[in-house]
Amino acid sequence: MAEAVVLFSGGLDSTTALAWALGCYDRVFPLTFDYGQRHRLEVKMAARQARRLHLPHTILKVDLRPAGGSALTDRRIPVPKHRSAAELKRGTPPTYVPFRNGIFLGLAAAWAEARGIRDVVTGFNVIDSPDYPDTRPEFVAAMEAALNAGTTAASSRTRWHILAPFIGMKKSEIIREGLSLGADYSQSISCYAGREAPCRKCSACLLRQKAWDEVGRPDPLLVRLKKEKKR
Repeated sequence: MAEAVVLFSGGLDSTTALAWALGCYDRVFPLTFDYGQRHRLEVKMAARQARRLHLPHTILKVDLRPAGGSALTDRRIPVPKHRSAAELKRGTPPTYVPFRNGIFLGLAAAWAEARGIRDVVTGFNVIDSPDYPDTRPEFVAAMEAALNAGTTAASSRTRWHILAPFIGMKKSEIIREGLSLGADYSQSISCYAGREAPCRKCSACLLRQKAWDEVGRPDPLLVRLKKEKKR
């Protein structure tokens, strides 16, 4: 029986990754990380999505706040605000959490190895956010090699596979892929401000808005929030 773990934050990319995995594997296990992020609502929303899909959902806790260095884990560092996606500057953003995805992959591998699972699915992509160093193809390849060298796979015939099916796609292309797979984006949140309604000023909100504009459809999250407000 083919099984996979999915790194599932509940955002656009990981929601698409989950839908993709459901079409490729017999059993899928979404893992969400509660790492002390300021946008903790994502943990609750990820759990809600998993329940709606009747999937076994695990929340792994690791406090990255003491490590510091990111606006997502240190409230003394402000989340940058912009007027449009065109204003976003190149360079490592303050919202980069040092080696976060490496830590997540390590924890996911530990959880998966204990259950005999060797495939880890991610929503990593670099086209719209090229300055996050831990979402690049070379990073994925290096982490996969580390797992094959540093786990029981090193002395067996089983091999680890870290899958990043959207790594070379724009966010709008990822959304289109998700829509074709039946992904429900009405429960997915992206805002770095830590609330369900988009702030429309952080990079995550602006890139999300830009992607839906390119898709040519209203954001299902905004549609749902508008409907709920009218009730």
